[in-house]
Amino acid sequence: MMFNDERAERVYELADETATGRLAARIAERAGPGDVIALLGGLGAGKTSFARAFIRHLADADEEVPSPTFTLLQTYPSRAGDIYHFDLYRIEDADEALELGIEEAFSDGITLIEWAERLEDLLPADRLDVRLEAGTRPESRRATLTGHGRWMAKLAESIDEGAIHA
Repeated sequence: MMFNDERAERVYELADETATGRLAARIAERAGPGDVIALLGGLGAGKTSFARAFIRHLADADEEVPSPTFTLLQTYPSRAGDIYHFDLYRIEDADEALELGIEEAFSDGITLIEWAERLEDLLPADRLDVRLEAGTRPESRRATLTGHGRWMAKLAESIDEGAIHA
């Protein structure tokens, strides 16, 4: 793990979607109201799979979790508080996210944001970035976790358990 003044970073090689789900569950265990998880990566990188596993871990394991690509936002009650799942792929300007109530989500619940880079300066400084990209094998993914603010300490907790640290 690397530390600097403002963030902590860890990189994982995830063998398949199941491993991605296990990482999402470990992160979900540390999330609570006011936490923002920014999901970054290209099309097909695994952002929705990560979000689905995260939500199902805290809500109902059988919860239907469709991609909010067309609705832009889905909300789920969970044992840790409401989860706001945003997909910003279709927004053209960061200010459009304000119309969706993203600022309220930041303060009231746990916020998962696919295509978070589209928020630009509206993205809170206190957050966890999860960058997903293709791994070394067809089914694998590389996950780079970057903790900012209070997520620095959360990232230092036992998130490594059961994961392959690259």
